[in-house]
Amino acid sequence: MVEPSVDGAGADAVGARRRMRPRSVRARATLGAVAVVLAALVAGAAIFAASLGASLEASVARSGELRAEELATRVEAEGPAVLGQLEDEIAQLVDEESGSVLAATEDAEGLDLPAVDDPVRTRLDGDPVLVVAEDAGEDRVLLLATPLEDEQEAVATVVGMLAVAVPLLAAVVGATTWLVVGRALRPVDRIRSEVDAITGDRLDRRVPVPASGDEIAALATTMNRMLDRLDDAARAQRRFVSDASHELRSPLATIRQHAELAAAHPATTSTEELAQIVHEEGLRLQGLVDALLTLARLDEGAPIAAHPVDLDDLALAEAARLRGLGVRVDASGIGPARVDGDERMLGQVLRNLAENARRHAAGGVAIAVSERDGWALVTVDDDGAGVPEAERERVFERFVRLDEARAREAGGSGLGLAIVRGIVQAHGGSIAVDASPRGGARFSVRLPSAG
Repeated sequence: MVEPSVDGAGADAVGARRRMRPRSVRARATLGAVAVVLAALVAGAAIFAASLGASLEASVARSGELRAEELATRVEAEGPAVLGQLEDEIAQLVDEESGSVLAATEDAEGLDLPAVDDPVRTRLDGDPVLVVAEDAGEDRVLLLATPLEDEQEAVATVVGMLAVAVPLLAAVVGATTWLVVGRALRPVDRIRSEVDAITGDRLDRRVPVPASGDEIAALATTMNRMLDRLDDAARAQRRFVSDASHELRSPLATIRQHAELAAAHPATTSTEELAQIVHEEGLRLQGLVDALLTLARLDEGAPIAAHPVDLDDLALAEAARLRGLGVRVDASGIGPARVDGDERMLGQVLRNLAENARRHAAGGVAIAVSERDGWALVTVDDDGAGVPEAERERVFERFVRLDEARAREAGGSGLGLAIVRGIVQAHGGSIAVDASPRGGARFSVRLPSAG
């Protein structure tokens, strides 16, 4: 099917129509209210005028029938000649069989009144009348025509008044809507002006919250909460960039100092010593960059590859690695547990927790894995100094070291536990730290088990 093309002139016409439409909420609300009220008033006025006309006509018909009945009684009692004595009335006595006029009032002479059974609206000499019929006995029918000019004038007067009142009332509604909506939207204009002035370096500003307690106040409150989150995120980003720069500068400064020392005083160091320092600091620099890249991917919220992973296998591998480094490890609590996730990332969780326990352990480390109530549980204990209760949430923040000197000497970057929490949360789990039965710290990871 070929889509109809729109030439330049057609596009310009569409654009012109769009530009002609009112864009402000205030104008649209006013026009909408006026249109609805005007349509309702016009429909109501039309119905009222029609009902009034029908009611007046029914009243005339009842009055005509009563008068016709009265005249028919007089004709039967006094004879047809009584009609000639009437003035300002249009009445005829008609033979029912032949239709000939037997008698008529002065105003009805020469007129052709229609023979009717029910009241009928017609015109005589251009004037509207209502004709009613009444049996006058001896096969005669009395026809009486009642003028409708007064009723029509009454309806015309009402219609004229409605023609003035309806637009006036619609104008009042429009003006009222314009003022009310403008007053209601005045806080929105202040909010818009304030938001327009907020820039990346002025995230501390907040929009005014009106005291109305309505939807606009709720919107302002929501926007302030959003600005709070943006401000916190910007502060965290600046702090992260500052900390990352500091951490990256440290190994670079070490390499530069030893290189400058070797260049200025070759006798004070050997090539092997310089190479060893460059190698160690390079590994530290590589670890920092890898950690930063991992955190960046976690912050992006990229989907995690979901494959069955045996946590007990990862835990046993870490226990064997730590034993190879000379650490005493209790792995008796490792039982079967399977989750759906990324094996490399989950392996990094076990590696970081094991390394953290190894750095802070006084004598040994314990690793346990179990599965209970649809959750896989991993605990890593050490017998070190533990984590103070006030610092147990802070240890998962980036570049946080509770023991700054020891952590730097051991090669810690302050990112390991932040990476652990990011990976665990990306897998739909949680992590916490509390006191260990061994006297040190216990890190507990909770992950949804594989269905």
